Amino acid sequence: MKKSYYDPEDLKKFESISEFQPELGKKFFDYYGAVFKDGALTAREKSLIALAVSHAVQCPYCIDAYSEDSLEKGATEEQMMEAVHVAGAIRGGASLVHGVQMMNKVKGLSM
Repeated sequence: MKKSYYDPEDLKKFESISEFQPELGKKFFDYYGAVFKDGALTAREKSLIALAVSHAVQCPYCIDAYSEDSLEKGATEEQMMEAVHVAGAIRGGASLVHGVQMMNKVKGLSM
């Protein structure tokens, strides 16, 4: 079996990040918990957003967690994949729009 920096078992240890700094860990988890409660967006919608963002930032732990969470909150496979495509479109667009910066630089150098 190939070793990897990513160990799926580490996701279960997430709450232990408070061990070395309890005060900040508590503040983070209080905030994190509040963010994912129903509000203007439902918890299911927030889970789908988290799933999309997980793909954009390429966090395997988050992908695992929010794949499961989205299913538990009633999201369909189609909705989940659509969220991933939204992340892909935004990520690709963000790369491409920076092409304008390159074009501006090249045009400035060419003058």
